[in-house]
Amino acid sequence: MYYGGYYGGYGGNWMLFLFPAILFAMYAQLKVSTSFNKYLRVSSRSGYTGREVARMILDRNGLYDVRIEPIAGQLTDHYDPRSKVIRLSSNVYNGNSIAAVSVAAHEVGHAIQHGEGYFPLILRNNIAPIASIGARFVWFIIVIGLVISPFLVEVGVMLYLAVVLFQIVTLPVEFNASKRALYQLEDGIVFRDEIDSSKKVLTAAALTYVAATLVAIGQLLRLLSISNRRRD
Repeated sequence: MYYGGYYGGYGGNWMLFLFPAILFAMYAQLKVSTSFNKYLRVSSRSGYTGREVARMILDRNGLYDVRIEPIAGQLTDHYDPRSKVIRLSSNVYNGNSIAAVSVAAHEVGHAIQHGEGYFPLILRNNIAPIASIGARFVWFIIVIGLVISPFLVEVGVMLYLAVVLFQIVTLPVEFNASKRALYQLEDGIVFRDEIDSSKKVLTAAALTYVAATLVAIGQLLRLLSISNRRRD
């Protein structure tokens, strides 16, 4: 496998890319935390809880077979396509804040994507197992490869490519879910003057996915640089 031109052009400059990406990731994490906590204290005037909003939107879209369950932690909310379950953290499940209803609607956005066969979501779900292996074992494979064989370093790079692809595909999936969430919230769930607050919560969350993608690309450049030096 030959990546010579790519290595030569970008491999040596991975630090110039990765370090700013890490700083941006730290900023994004701070932004989502502060935005979530801020609007967690602002009640939605409709009074609906996150669980009620999720059920309302699911039923509105004919997704009667999707269940809603509470899950421990904060910002642990997610949709599990294998089990068709939306899991909401306690602040979201039981809360009636702007943050709660916004996050709940976002997760339902993923369920709607799944129900419609939204291609980027299907692609992400198919890449996920390989990406998980790549993220977990890449440095083990790279270290072993540095000692034993350059081929293993190449294998590590290829595995990590799946991580980067997963992060890239995640971007349209998350942005689309937020777009769907806002559309549903505007349809009688939150008042018009509350929509901007919902947008702020969802935009802050989206930043974390952008940051994760940039960090993954930076790490890939780092791995390419390591592989290039090992080959030399």
